[in-house]
Amino acid sequence: MRHMFRTTRSERWALAVLAILFVVGCSTVPVTGRKTFNLIPESQAIALGADAYQQALSGERLIRTGPDYEMVNRAGRRIAAISGRDDYDWEFSLIDDDQTVNAFALPGGKVAVYTGILPVAQGEAGLATVMSHEVAHAIAQHGSERMTDQLALQLGGMGLEALLGQKSEATRSLVLAAYGVGAQVGVLLPFGRAQESEADHIGLVFMARAGYDPRAAVDFWERMGQLGGGARPPEFLSTHPNPETRVRDLQGWMPEALAEYQKTK
Repeated sequence: MRHMFRTTRSERWALAVLAILFVVGCSTVPVTGRKTFNLIPESQAIALGADAYQQALSGERLIRTGPDYEMVNRAGRRIAAISGRDDYDWEFSLIDDDQTVNAFALPGGKVAVYTGILPVAQGEAGLATVMSHEVAHAIAQHGSERMTDQLALQLGGMGLEALLGQKSEATRSLVLAAYGVGAQVGVLLPFGRAQESEADHIGLVFMARAGYDPRAAVDFWERMGQLGGGARPPEFLSTHPNPETRVRDLQGWMPEALAEYQKTK
């Protein structure tokens, strides 16, 4: 007698997800050693990141010469050299925008710095702090993790392949959004804070390995914290740790970073 086994749509989706997880496997984040599953293949994320990087830069004024440009590229190359990702096609851009105090990185080693952050950096060690932080996001594949979360929330039981297989404007926007502000308190925001904290830790160690004094990171983030004045949202409503939490964590990781820094002497 033949037994018929029927599965529901949700059960079939669960089995498909498990199959993908089995194929993609588990990856380990450098420095922190965190184990993570990711539904977005890295090769796909790198292709999307390169496409989104061009989109992000297309409407910007880029600085291609001068001491600031040279400093951005010098710091970027030093950090990339110790990142363990020689397979990335590293690219560093300086965007001429004094009103934007920011920097970002996309999968595959695509990094951009806005001129507005240079006065806060106050030199190459401060710049290395923020660039190491952004490189850490790329190395840890935080954007792909956020994309996985956002896609799961938006698409539910729909497959990922159809969306990720085409480099539409919507797909590129999703990649950029994955490195931006989270959408939901209690889901994306806490995960964003965890990613920011992990990027702080990895970035601190990376800048030290690149030969930059990690103690400059505390000064940099204290200056960043002062930009917002006293009008900051509660930490549970923010994608970033508040400045006091961030500085306390950095000081806790400092012995590890200083040990790496001493190896460069």
